[in-house]
Amino acid sequence: MAFALAEAGADIILVQRDESNTATRDEIINRLGRKAHIHVAELSDRKSVKEIVPSVTSQGWKPDILVTCAGIQRRHPSHQFPDEDWDEVLEVNLSSVFVLCREFGAYLLSRDASEFPSGRRGSIINVASLLTFQGGITVPAYAASKGGIGQMTKALSNEWISKGINVNAIAPGISTQT
Repeated sequence: MAFALAEAGADIILVQRDESNTATRDEIINRLGRKAHIHVAELSDRKSVKEIVPSVTSQGWKPDILVTCAGIQRRHPSHQFPDEDWDEVLEVNLSSVFVLCREFGAYLLSRDASEFPSGRRGSIINVASLLTFQGGITVPAYAASKGGIGQMTKALSNEWISKGINVNAIAPGISTQT
């Protein structure tokens, strides 16, 4: 997704746990000639997530597209699913996405409307999953978090579309051919 946006002319900010993997950033800069920056944040830490938008904008960036694709998975039979695994999956996969959407939406809404002559302030694209709709087996926390992404996306879209913010979700899946 970062490559596709860069190929379409966007500069890219990659949010990662650390800066050890620079391959995507380097390829965006060297092959595509776009600006790319790594912002370090821990998505399991709500304070760290809340600081992403203010930190990025204080560095002079003016983002108008947010793509969220946070996702971790823990597998256990549902009747034995540990509370701490449930909490961790929901925090990363759903709560961090909501916080980031909220902060990004607030940022877009705080900008002067004259900056957006078309009326379109920006876009949010959340990555859901086929399990948003199918449920899965031994992954109740993941399925619940991705189901939550689907409903949260609808709620944000309903509220913000009239304010010029498009909010959509995509649900990638596996395609097989015989």
